[in-house]
Amino acid sequence: MAFIELKNICKQYKGNPKNSVTDFSLDIDEGEFIAFVGPSGCGKSTTLRMIAGFEDITSGELYIDGRKVNEVKPADRSIAMVFQNYALYPHMSVEKNISYGLKNMKVPADQIKEKTDWAIRILGLEEYRKRKPKNLSGGQRQRVALGRAIVKDSKVFLMDEPLSNLDAKLRVSMRNEISQLHKKLKNTTIYVTHDQVEAMTMADRIVLMKDGIVQQVGKPMELYEHPDNIFVAGFIGSPQMNFFHCKVQDGQLVFPDGAKYQLTNEQNHKLAGRSEVVMGIRGEDIKFSDLYIQQHPENIMDALITNIEVMGNENNLYFEIGGQQTVARVDKYEVCQEGDTRQFVFNPDKMHFFDSKTERTIR
Repeated sequence: MAFIELKNICKQYKGNPKNSVTDFSLDIDEGEFIAFVGPSGCGKSTTLRMIAGFEDITSGELYIDGRKVNEVKPADRSIAMVFQNYALYPHMSVEKNISYGLKNMKVPADQIKEKTDWAIRILGLEEYRKRKPKNLSGGQRQRVALGRAIVKDSKVFLMDEPLSNLDAKLRVSMRNEISQLHKKLKNTTIYVTHDQVEAMTMADRIVLMKDGIVQQVGKPMELYEHPDNIFVAGFIGSPQMNFFHCKVQDGQLVFPDGAKYQLTNEQNHKLAGRSEVVMGIRGEDIKFSDLYIQQHPENIMDALITNIEVMGNENNLYFEIGGQQTVARVDKYEVCQEGDTRQFVFNPDKMHFFDSKTERTIR
């Protein structure tokens, strides 16, 4: 039995004929770090709130550590939650904010001090112990909120977009801090975010949602390299995957502008019987190097570079093919100018094919 089990969970709000969450099923192992990710309104925070007990479950069953908790009060579910807004008490110091929940739980004073000192030490807050929230940075306030959660010895940590109020640099450092904290504590953690980078860099597994429905569950690189559908392929990865609506004719892909690509034997076998497909390819798999061009002379295409994004460690090259804008991600040393025409090939081993009607991956 999994540590947390969600069985066919649904949520429907009164007056809304459509479910906000539909048939959500997932097994979560003890100590696992799970990220719920998806666009705004996809149901990820609603699902988290049902696990926490802040939202009633319309139908389905929720188990935590083998106990059904559908009707169990939030305080009795052995969970700790970290919110998007830090919800710190402005009149209390760092140590009092962290210890306040333990006092409410009637924990003995010596244990409160021991747990609070441990949390302050592990989160690097010693020098801020006596400060009030108004005298702390955003990152320090978020660490205090984490400290308030970890002292409770909860079996489950629930985090609802805890880094969204921080600037880009702080988000990167706090991602690392939360990951390191999870490795030390080994608590089961469910982390909600709309940022696919956070999900990719922190989670053991990702649950990607759209319109209240789970689109795919898997390890970060499984979703990146083997997406189940066009939505997953386009949501995971930056810049997002390029997509082309193509005809399949005489062993070739024919792009809307008439450009043609000679399919390999394996690709022909995969697309047998199809007249239309959506082909997807990531920017790093569009190759401008002489090595790839020499290996695939039958599929050389020309790119008129219309824009260049210099990212420091890499460059993004923009051009048109198939009548639509395309982006290639290249090494920082592959230098060119806007207006240049460059030859390129697609890496045939990294091309993805999707059904043009269902948008599901063609396996």
